[in-house]
Amino acid sequence: MTREYLEDSFLGSREAAKSMPKEVMPEEGMNPDLAETLIKHIRLNEAKADQNFATFCTTQMEPQADELMMSGLETNAIDKSEYPKTAAMENYCVSMLGHLWGLPEDKKLFKDFIGTSTVGSSEGCMLGGLAMLFSWKHRAKANGIDIDNLHEHRPNLVIVSAYQVVWEKFCHYWNVEMREVPMSKDDNGTISMDMDTVMDYVDENTIGIVSIEGITYTGGLDNTEKLNDLVEAYNQDHPKMPLRIHVDAASGGFYEPFMEGFKPWDFRLKNVKSINVSGHKYGMVYPGIGWIVWRENTKECLPEELRFSVPYLGGSVDSIAINFSRSGAHILGQYYNFVRFGKEGYHEVMSNTHEVAVRLADALEKFDIFDMVKGSDGLPIICWTLSKHANVNWTLYDLEDKLKEYGWQVPAYPLPKIKNVDQPIIVSRVVCRPAMTMAICDDFIEDLDAAIKELNEKFNK
Repeated sequence: MTREYLEDSFLGSREAAKSMPKEVMPEEGMNPDLAETLIKHIRLNEAKADQNFATFCTTQMEPQADELMMSGLETNAIDKSEYPKTAAMENYCVSMLGHLWGLPEDKKLFKDFIGTSTVGSSEGCMLGGLAMLFSWKHRAKANGIDIDNLHEHRPNLVIVSAYQVVWEKFCHYWNVEMREVPMSKDDNGTISMDMDTVMDYVDENTIGIVSIEGITYTGGLDNTEKLNDLVEAYNQDHPKMPLRIHVDAASGGFYEPFMEGFKPWDFRLKNVKSINVSGHKYGMVYPGIGWIVWRENTKECLPEELRFSVPYLGGSVDSIAINFSRSGAHILGQYYNFVRFGKEGYHEVMSNTHEVAVRLADALEKFDIFDMVKGSDGLPIICWTLSKHANVNWTLYDLEDKLKEYGWQVPAYPLPKIKNVDQPIIVSRVVCRPAMTMAICDDFIEDLDAAIKELNEKFNK
């Protein structure tokens, strides 16, 4: 008797009794439904998306967005002449972001300012860094600086020590010296770039300063408004070699515009020349989309080295990218969110996320064994450490492992160097994302309580 009637199911199929291919491509294929099922089985022990509190990335979109993005998977976003409507929606998103970030409504895309979609905010950071680098080279050369003499005039980038790794990659790839400004606590307890010393790291070889709106380690915010004032004073004294600010708003760029209580950080500030953001964080699109906008469509702001002309609707437009072939699906997803939610909808989504962050921060404080490094103020990212008075014999690493047993991903790690703090600070962090409902938060708090009790029983005997 043939077994063909079993081969469309994992029950009784030959493939179900074999290990999945790992090193060599199999000689023969298998039924598509069976292949799908067995690959799903490989992923069974991966964290559930709703319980992954470590990631900043969007893990859930509306079914309409899913369907729309599926319809766009076959397109190549880089081919603007072949997919002009996708290119048009990309431009709509860039224009909306520029205006959301403080550019007056009478400013027009391509005429007054410019931007592009990217593969995550990492490509946006790379493009922002390259624009600063080439712009500095042009200014330096015009002012008689020998840019080929790297011993005396190696370009440098100033950034807080709690940078995201993409900036280290940028400096390494393009031979730029990274000058790390230590973190410090301000009067409100916020840990971010030390504004008292940041200008000590600047010289004529500085291509720019990166301000971070949403430090990955803590969710804290650099004081871009204060930095702008410092840079403005510097530029008054150094008109031939002025400094520029790039804002890495990977996390904050889609949150702060819809919420109250944030200081100016965007194009409202004179010396902010470019901003990048992750569409796949609080932009609420699946991983793979980012954006960057330059406040001016000028060669000084975005040098020619980063502009490549491509045909579009009988004319030409600038193609600004490091990556090339990529699907247009994420652009469709971002434009869908913009028109689906609008400003009012984004405000409601972020308000709900804030309420969840408040609930979690309050619960953590009630345990009376944690000190809040970053509470529910600002971005909805909660960061805490064990109190010196906790009187427990376990660590946050132990708590991380115990919570994994309940299915929750809550990372523990040391913070980068903080000014006037000698001992490393170990913290835990939860990223409250739009898909994190209050029901999920309450479930986590219950499991956190149970995990703490188990640790106390184990370690305090």
